[in-house]
Formats: sequence, structure tokens, C-alpha cells
Amino acid sequence: MTVLKTYARLWVDDLDASLPSLRTLVGGEPDLRFAFDAIELAAIGDFLVIAGPPRERARYGHASATVIVDDLDAVVAGLTTAGGEITTPEATGPTGRYLYVRHAGGAEVEYVEWVPELVDRIIDPGTPPGR
Repeated sequence: MTVLKTYARLWVDDLDASLPSLRTLVGGEPDLRFAFDAIELAAIGDFLVIAGPPRERARYGHASATVIVDDLDAVVAGLTTAGGEITTPEATGPTGRYLYVRHAGGAEVEYVEWVPELVDRIIDPGTPPGR
């Protein structure tokens, strides 16, 4: 299992209002922008900006970070062997498969295995699709 990218989560009321300063800070545009349930998300630099009504954002607030991995099954095997507990079972969203794990010691993290197109575009730009 390899960690491909880690995002710090930023919780905001208005995604459009928050993006200009982040564009300046990271010197670029969002790699991703999409809606999921009643929230909007944008990945820009190493930030995952999560916007929406406070009640909806709270549904996802238990995780301290979002970690993109190349093999979600290996994450589950490794973390559960090390005392981790799956707190939100595996599901599929716009970017791929994901789940939430509470690590031994208490930290909770969202792990996502992106669809290959996102890995090719964001992690390995310049690599031919499908590698």
C-alpha cells in the first residue's frame, strides 16, 4: 500500500468565497471540484475544501484528514491488524472507493482509492492513461 496524497481538510461556509485565497496560496486551480450529498468539495494543492450547511458538514467532521491510497484493501488489512476500526464501511463516490478508519489511539481518517483517471491526471501527470 502506498499513500499517494494527503489532504488537510478545510471546513467553509462558501466554497466560491474560499477559493481565491487558496488559488493565490498554492499558485494554481483546483484539481477537483464536485458535489457529494449536500456538500461541495474542491481539492486544491494539499487542501480539501468542504463547503455546505454546518449540519451537513458535521456528517464528515469526524475525520482529521483525507488520504489517497493506491490499494484500499491493503489499507484495511494493515490498519485493522494494527488495532484500527472501520467506522464508515466502504462505499463508492465520485472519485472512487472510500471508507473511514479510527486508528489505534483514536485518530480517524478517510481513505480513498481514486479511479485510475484521477491518479493519472493528478498524481502521475504525463504518464500515459492506464500506465
